[in-house]
Amino acid sequence: MKKLSAVQKKQQAVVLEVADTLEEQARAEIPGMLQCWFSMEYHLFPSSLLLRFQFDSEEMMLKAKPDLLKWQKLLSAAMMKKGVVLKNMRLHLVFTLEGPED
Repeated sequence: MKKLSAVQKKQQAVVLEVADTLEEQARAEIPGMLQCWFSMEYHLFPSSLLLRFQFDSEEMMLKAKPDLLKWQKLLSAAMMKKGVVLKNMRLHLVFTLEGPED
């Protein structure tokens, strides 16, 4: 794997901090939420950022679906506080059953 530049390390640190904060909050508020993980392409940041909330069952994911917009707004606001603008907040956070290895 290619070594990350200083700018890429800063981008990664910002995303990790926001993801950790949201994960902690979501685990407390959403039953069945297992973990938060993300992917991004550094040369396309922030448009390529995608956070995923992983659930343990389809039933729990469907119960949480009505709150998806709330979590998308929280992500957008948290990134804005870090100086990163997400132009379309709905594209950057999804609920899923898949894990990072899937």
